[in-house]
Amino acid sequence: MFFPSLLNKYSMKKLILGLLLVIGAVASSQAQCDKRVIIVSSVTEHIKAGEVEKTKDETSTIEFDSKEIHIAPGDDDPIDGTIKSTTCEWKTPFKEGKSVVKAVVTDPRGQTFNITITVEGKEGKISFLLEIEEQPDRKIRLVVDKFEEKK
Repeated sequence: MFFPSLLNKYSMKKLILGLLLVIGAVASSQAQCDKRVIIVSSVTEHIKAGEVEKTKDETSTIEFDSKEIHIAPGDDDPIDGTIKSTTCEWKTPFKEGKSVVKAVVTDPRGQTFNITITVEGKEGKISFLLEIEEQPDRKIRLVVDKFEEKK
Protein backbone atom coordinates (compact mmCIF):
# COMPACT_ATOMS: atom_id res chain seq x y z
CA MET A 1 0.00 0.00 0.00
CA PHE A 2 3.00 2.28 -0.31
CA PHE A 3 2.16 3.71 -3.79
CA PRO A 4 -1.48 4.69 -3.08
CA SER A 5 -0.45 6.43 0.11
CA LEU A 6 1.87 8.70 -1.90
CA LEU A 7 -0.92 9.87 -4.16
CA ASN A 8 -3.96 11.54 -2.80
CA LYS A 9 -7.22 11.46 -4.71
CA TYR A 10 -6.42 14.74 -6.53
CA SER A 11 -2.96 13.58 -7.66
CA MET A 12 -4.35 10.26 -8.85
CA LYS A 13 -6.89 12.08 -11.07
CA LYS A 14 -4.11 14.26 -12.52
CA LEU A 15 -1.99 11.17 -13.19
CA ILE A 16 -4.85 9.35 -14.94
CA LEU A 17 -5.74 12.46 -16.98
CA GLY A 18 -2.08 12.88 -17.99
CA LEU A 19 -1.83 9.23 -19.06
CA LEU A 20 -5.02 9.52 -21.11
CA LEU A 21 -3.67 12.63 -22.87
CA VAL A 22 -0.40 10.87 -23.70
CA ILE A 23 -2.23 7.79 -24.99
CA GLY A 24 -4.53 10.03 -27.07
CA ALA A 25 -1.59 11.93 -28.57
CA VAL A 26 0.22 8.71 -29.48
CA ALA A 27 -2.94 7.21 -30.97
CA SER A 28 -3.69 10.29 -33.07
CA SER A 29 -0.11 10.58 -34.32
CA GLN A 30 -0.19 6.96 -35.42
CA ALA A 31 -3.69 7.27 -36.92
CA GLN A 32 -2.44 8.11 -40.40
CA CYS A 33 0.28 5.45 -40.24
CA ASP A 34 -2.20 2.60 -40.54
CA LYS A 35 -4.18 4.19 -43.38
CA ARG A 36 -3.81 4.30 -47.14
CA VAL A 37 -2.68 7.81 -47.99
CA ILE A 38 -2.67 9.82 -51.19
CA ILE A 39 -0.30 12.57 -52.23
CA VAL A 40 -1.19 14.81 -55.16
CA SER A 41 1.38 17.06 -56.78
CA SER A 42 1.24 19.67 -59.53
CA VAL A 43 5.00 20.09 -60.10
CA THR A 44 7.77 17.50 -60.42
CA GLU A 45 11.41 18.47 -60.03
CA HIS A 46 14.12 16.12 -61.31
CA ILE A 47 17.34 16.63 -59.36
CA LYS A 48 20.76 15.47 -60.51
CA ALA A 49 23.87 15.87 -58.37
CA GLY A 50 21.99 18.23 -56.03
CA GLU A 51 20.81 20.63 -58.76
CA VAL A 52 17.33 20.88 -60.29
CA GLU A 53 17.84 19.49 -63.79
CA LYS A 54 14.25 19.67 -65.02
CA THR A 55 10.90 20.93 -63.74
CA LYS A 56 7.61 19.62 -65.11
CA ASP A 57 4.13 21.03 -64.54
CA GLU A 58 2.14 17.81 -64.24
CA THR A 59 -0.34 16.20 -61.92
CA SER A 60 1.17 13.19 -60.20
CA THR A 61 -0.37 10.97 -57.54
CA ILE A 62 1.22 8.59 -55.10
CA GLU A 63 -0.84 6.20 -53.01
CA PHE A 64 0.59 3.89 -50.38
CA ASP A 65 -0.15 1.98 -47.24
CA SER A 66 2.00 -0.41 -45.22
CA LYS A 67 2.06 -3.06 -47.98
CA GLU A 68 1.97 -1.50 -51.44
CA ILE A 69 2.62 1.68 -53.39
CA HIS A 70 1.16 3.05 -56.63
CA ILE A 71 2.85 5.96 -58.40
CA ALA A 72 1.10 7.72 -61.30
CA PRO A 73 3.66 10.25 -62.59
CA GLY A 74 1.94 12.82 -64.81
CA ASP A 75 1.31 11.41 -68.29
CA ASP A 76 3.75 8.51 -67.84
CA ASP A 77 2.70 4.92 -67.19
CA PRO A 78 2.06 4.05 -63.54
CA ILE A 79 4.63 2.32 -61.35
CA ASP A 80 3.64 -0.20 -58.70
CA GLY A 81 5.60 -1.76 -55.89
CA THR A 82 5.84 -3.44 -52.55
CA ILE A 83 6.65 -1.65 -49.32
CA LYS A 84 9.68 -3.06 -47.49
CA SER A 85 9.54 -0.80 -44.44
CA THR A 86 7.87 2.32 -43.12
CA THR A 87 8.73 4.73 -40.34
CA CYS A 88 5.94 7.05 -39.36
CA GLU A 89 6.27 9.78 -36.75
CA TRP A 90 3.61 12.50 -36.93
CA LYS A 91 2.83 14.90 -34.08
CA THR A 92 -0.14 16.28 -36.04
CA PRO A 93 -1.45 13.90 -38.72
CA PHE A 94 -0.75 15.13 -42.27
CA LYS A 95 0.74 18.41 -40.99
CA GLU A 96 3.70 17.99 -38.60
CA GLY A 97 5.96 14.96 -38.73
CA LYS A 98 7.76 12.58 -41.01
CA SER A 99 7.34 9.29 -42.84
CA VAL A 100 10.08 7.33 -44.55
CA VAL A 101 8.94 4.58 -46.92
CA LYS A 102 11.31 2.05 -48.47
CA ALA A 103 9.90 0.08 -51.39
CA VAL A 104 10.76 -2.03 -54.42
CA VAL A 105 8.99 -0.78 -57.56
CA THR A 106 8.79 -2.03 -61.11
CA ASP A 107 8.54 0.42 -64.00
CA PRO A 108 6.47 -0.24 -67.16
CA ARG A 109 9.54 -1.72 -68.91
CA GLY A 110 9.93 -4.32 -66.18
CA GLN A 111 12.95 -2.73 -64.48
CA THR A 112 13.02 -3.03 -60.70
CA PHE A 113 14.27 -0.22 -58.45
CA ASN A 114 14.72 0.22 -54.71
CA ILE A 115 13.33 3.58 -53.64
CA THR A 116 13.13 5.63 -50.49
CA ILE A 117 10.37 8.20 -50.13
CA THR A 118 10.55 10.85 -47.42
CA VAL A 119 7.38 12.81 -46.67
CA GLU A 120 7.87 15.54 -44.11
CA GLY A 121 5.56 18.15 -42.64
CA LYS A 122 6.88 21.34 -41.07
CA GLU A 123 4.57 24.19 -40.06
CA GLY A 124 1.82 22.62 -42.19
CA LYS A 125 3.95 22.55 -45.37
CA ILE A 126 4.53 19.08 -46.81
CA SER A 127 7.69 18.09 -48.67
CA PHE A 128 8.20 14.92 -50.75
CA LEU A 129 11.51 13.46 -51.91
CA LEU A 130 12.01 10.20 -53.81
CA GLU A 131 15.48 8.67 -53.95
CA ILE A 132 16.45 5.76 -56.21
CA GLU A 133 19.09 3.48 -54.70
CA GLU A 134 20.37 2.40 -58.11
CA GLN A 135 20.79 6.05 -59.19
CA PRO A 136 22.17 7.82 -56.08
CA ASP A 137 22.85 11.12 -57.86
CA ARG A 138 19.21 11.42 -59.02
CA LYS A 139 16.22 12.43 -56.89
CA ILE A 140 12.64 13.46 -57.56
CA ARG A 141 11.01 16.20 -55.51
CA LEU A 142 7.30 16.95 -55.70
CA VAL A 143 5.44 20.14 -54.88
CA VAL A 144 2.70 18.66 -52.70
CA ASP A 145 -0.80 20.05 -53.17
CA LYS A 146 -2.65 17.43 -51.14
CA PHE A 147 -1.63 14.85 -48.53
CA GLU A 148 -4.46 12.97 -46.84
CA GLU A 149 -6.08 9.65 -46.09
CA LYS A 150 -7.42 7.88 -49.19
CA LYS A 151 -11.12 7.20 -48.65
